[in-house]
Amino acid sequence: MYPVEHTSPRLLLREITIDDVDAVHAIYGNPEATEHLSFEPRTRDQVGQIIARSMTTATATPRDEYCLAVVERDTDHLIGYARLALDPHQPQAATMGLALHPAAWGVGYGTETVRAVCAVAFDTLDLHRVWAARAPLNTASHKTLLRAGMTEEGRIRQHVHVRGTWRDSITYSTLDVEWEAGQQKVVP
Repeated sequence: MYPVEHTSPRLLLREITIDDVDAVHAIYGNPEATEHLSFEPRTRDQVGQIIARSMTTATATPRDEYCLAVVERDTDHLIGYARLALDPHQPQAATMGLALHPAAWGVGYGTETVRAVCAVAFDTLDLHRVWAARAPLNTASHKTLLRAGMTEEGRIRQHVHVRGTWRDSITYSTLDVEWEAGQQKVVP
């Protein structure tokens, strides 16, 4: 499916474009923003390559990756980058990840982004399962994923090699039936 666009109360998820390189680099090149991610800060050139690859995969058939800009609706300012990647080993399943600029932290944008990505996964792509992983020390991500309706599943030991060492990952998931039940509880 191309293009993907989804709005939530304060955010817009839209396809990433080459015009987003500087805004994404402000996140992916930021040591604070990448502290708990699975990679070290990226150069502008590396971000440009990531976005170019993301734009190419956006029009692939079949499409198995959705790399989306997270934009504040009121300001049209890109505050984050979200990724939903279909899992070739699990039918109708995907893994999700996101990174927000530190200036956007602490106001609920993380939770809103997770919910928006889940809406794309379940309501648009008709997936069955979405899962995410976080660094054990990233307690803000733990709270965000739980608030968004995901369930903590467990720990993958020494899952990521970053900054010269192996790191565990804590995993979370949500299912289509849980998403549907949770949506019925939301009051407009």
